Amino acid sequence: MTITSSKLSLNITFIGTATAILEVNGSNFLTDPFFSPAGRVWDLGVATLQVSDDPALQMNQLPPIDAVLLSHEDHPDNLDDFGRQLLDGRRVFTTQDGAKNLSPRPGVVGMSPWETKPLHLNGQRYEITATPCVHMPGGECTGFIISAAEFGQTAGLPNAIWFSGDTIYIEELKEIGKKFHIAAAIMNIGAAKGPGDIPLTIDGKDASRLLREIGAGILVPMHYESWGHFTENGKALEKAFAESGVADDVCWLQPGQKTKVL
Repeated sequence: MTITSSKLSLNITFIGTATAILEVNGSNFLTDPFFSPAGRVWDLGVATLQVSDDPALQMNQLPPIDAVLLSHEDHPDNLDDFGRQLLDGRRVFTTQDGAKNLSPRPGVVGMSPWETKPLHLNGQRYEITATPCVHMPGGECTGFIISAAEFGQTAGLPNAIWFSGDTIYIEELKEIGKKFHIAAAIMNIGAAKGPGDIPLTIDGKDASRLLREIGAGILVPMHYESWGHFTENGKALEKAFAESGVADDVCWLQPGQKTKVL
């Protein structure tokens, strides 16, 4: 599908797990801030989590961050205590419950599925649209679509970038393709499992299926290594993407390296 856009650029610097810098038309969005070192352990009562890799960048190596896209604040692999420090004094988009739990930070905005909020950065107006997620039973989680008039349109739909947040496959996500042309879909994959093998995040097969269903241009995988509850690593994902016929549409990220996606 040909993108007719006056201005849409995306560079991604992957830091680890679901943490990345999305440089969109010169503005820096940070996703799910996590900066704990390898070996750190969290006892959640129902499960114990341990990270096995250091973040590719330390907090003091980050460029200026204009906004934070926080899919959920109640799991340490998406927001640790170091990441919480980055929320102070910044624009943060997250769930409704997350905004309450993070108060009284005035820059934190809670969003419901399909709600849209304006964001003015560096002389440009963006729109942030929340997308539905099903993650932990009874818990809130959200994805985010970044759009702007300057991005142009494709086949009559506004061009946009989607960060999925932590979610399994749900039928409602197909609505994204009716509302937007997703030029790049940044998906938290890994087929993570919770207690009792409850599925927590999408696997490679369903990610491929969703890519086709919403008509997205590029799939950018994240959130598939460094944790024991992730059951599908990079090699398994490569196989799943090849078997699903989307391997040529995948943009792989290298830790700490800026990758031009669009």
